[in-house]
Amino acid sequence: MKERIQKILSNCGFGSRRNIEKKICKGLIKVNGKSIFLGQSFIRNDIQYISLNNKKFFLKKEIIKIIIYNKPIGEICTKKDTDNRITVFDKLPKLYNSNWISVGRLDINTSGLLLFTNHGELAYRLMHPKYMIKREYLVRVYGKISNKKILILKNGIKIGNSFSKFLDIICYNNQKKNQWFKVSLVQGKKNEVRLLWNSIGVQVNRLIRISYGITILPKNLKTGNFVELNSIYINRIFCSVNLKNK
Repeated sequence: MKERIQKILSNCGFGSRRNIEKKICKGLIKVNGKSIFLGQSFIRNDIQYISLNNKKFFLKKEIIKIIIYNKPIGEICTKKDTDNRITVFDKLPKLYNSNWISVGRLDINTSGLLLFTNHGELAYRLMHPKYMIKREYLVRVYGKISNKKILILKNGIKIGNSFSKFLDIICYNNQKKNQWFKVSLVQGKKNEVRLLWNSIGVQVNRLIRISYGITILPKNLKTGNFVELNSIYINRIFCSVNLKNK
């Protein structure tokens, strides 16, 4: 069966579909030595090799992998950094026929669960808003939060050009100056959790992601470490976004 080249390459771990599309438009990718156009379709087995930035890559079947990484504060979610800061990719195991794709990002001051996979379509679906993947966070904020403010956050607020809200907010201790909450949302926009709290005049001083979809951050996974998921769990994640693990 023919598939679009950006989907094939994404599933082989060459990056996100959007990133691959940009490279195709710039003429940086060739198939079997020939230039291609955006949206061109191929049968995967007919592809002998890919040329990317004048380097040849032979497509080999890579075992699908997913890992949970417990990101510490201070690491950035990019593969390369001009300031030589530590990135989340520095501690990941090496892949030989594909690349790790980060499922979403966490800012430098946020810790907790990050998912990585070498399957582009899976990463795409886990991040796309139409699949309504729930993310859960533990949030520590300073000051007493009234029920009225909680209701505002659950009803939703316009931030920039879009509408944001928490699906649920659970307070763990409302007697101290620093209060802990568990919040959940589905869109995962940049800095969305912090911006929602800021919109009601509250400063977030600690933010930890504890779950992404059906995947929960293991309590025994130390900060800066990762764990690889087994095939049963991987199949469950595929099913959660209506995708078959071929």
